[in-house]
Amino acid sequence: MESMFQEEGSSSVTSSPLQFFSMMSLSPSIGSPYPWLRELKSEERGLYLIHLLLTCANHVAAGSLENANVTLEQISQLASPDGDTMQRIAAYFTEALADRILKTWPGLHRALNSTRIVMVSEEILVQKLFFELFPFLKVAYILTNQAIVEAMEGEKMVHIIDLNAAEPAQWIALLQVLSARPEGTPHLRITGVHHQKEILDQMAHKLTEEAERLDIPFQFNPVVSNLAEKISSFVKTFKWNSPAKALLMNQSTLGDLLEKDMINGYSPSPDSASSSPASSTASMNSESFLNALWGLSPKVMVVTEQDSNHNGSTLMERLLEALYSYAALFDCLESTVSRTSLERLKVEKMLFGEEIKNIIACEGAERKERHEKLDKWIQRLDLSGFGNVPLSYYGMLQARRFLQSYGCEGYRMREENGCVVICWQDRSLFSTTAWRPKK
Repeated sequence: MESMFQEEGSSSVTSSPLQFFSMMSLSPSIGSPYPWLRELKSEERGLYLIHLLLTCANHVAAGSLENANVTLEQISQLASPDGDTMQRIAAYFTEALADRILKTWPGLHRALNSTRIVMVSEEILVQKLFFELFPFLKVAYILTNQAIVEAMEGEKMVHIIDLNAAEPAQWIALLQVLSARPEGTPHLRITGVHHQKEILDQMAHKLTEEAERLDIPFQFNPVVSNLAEKISSFVKTFKWNSPAKALLMNQSTLGDLLEKDMINGYSPSPDSASSSPASSTASMNSESFLNALWGLSPKVMVVTEQDSNHNGSTLMERLLEALYSYAALFDCLESTVSRTSLERLKVEKMLFGEEIKNIIACEGAERKERHEKLDKWIQRLDLSGFGNVPLSYYGMLQARRFLQSYGCEGYRMREENGCVVICWQDRSLFSTTAWRPKK
């Protein structure tokens, strides 16, 4: 899949087969339009779909809606949500580009989406399916739990703050490890932050049940919030008697901070992050949030994020980067799950499809998917007073063993200066890093 994108930008591909395609008549004929499109072989079809998606995006960016419509019609002859990897990707990018076009008529767009309802149960289901179908979060949880166990060695009271609490499996595993601790089990408090009360209620029930079974003193403190609403109240909530705090920022947490930055007109570039003190900035932004976390003096802060650059300022930047990263994610499923799997279809449509639509079709406050690469977050965390803590050898050994036992050779893990990057083939998709406040 990676080679397809590389070839698309090279002169050899433009000459063959795309030069051949460009010489063909693309105007509708009597009967089915573009009948020759259906006769393409899989590799040719994949290359041509990339070509058409880039062409369509250029038309959309230029406001040439009539040309964009013609290109969308061609793509519809090839794309399919139940086809091969490139056909599936094209189906969701086409939907996203069409949605962006519809936004030029706000009344029409609102009317078409006025009865759309997203059920909490569906959100819970799709997150659970992602956890089950991919190893990324499982590897991150192994690394995170080991970092916590080592940082909290000998502590009698432990407070974990999970800033994107959605999956209880991680903390069930940690409870089981703590129950076997030689120096005895600590009193464990977990503060879970999430915007859906139902998800926190489910977590509280499962974790309390497991803690009682293991006879571990346990308290779950739910905070129903969109993470970056009121930093001052967060700091007050998290000031607990025990100094032994562990902060967890899981998938999309940092992207939520960037969303708030853009809403408030603040550009969170590391190059300008120190231009003014966070205390003088009334608006909520990533700098002030990270500074507030630093003020909590955690013994360890572990960050797991999607390692992709989806926060470009232009449509074409975001489309190219999103094609690369989502091609890898769709490829993972192509290699491990049947094309007819209903679970696969749900993850692709309800999770990846919605993310792609948000990246491509939305701007400003509407655009919530703002993933950035690890190197940018390392700069921000460093500027906010955090120092990198290398993840432990034993944690990485456990994670590597798990990945090797997963049954798919495409998944890889590499260490970069004490940080761990989880890849599909050579494409980095998720990163896990550990931090603590500098003295």
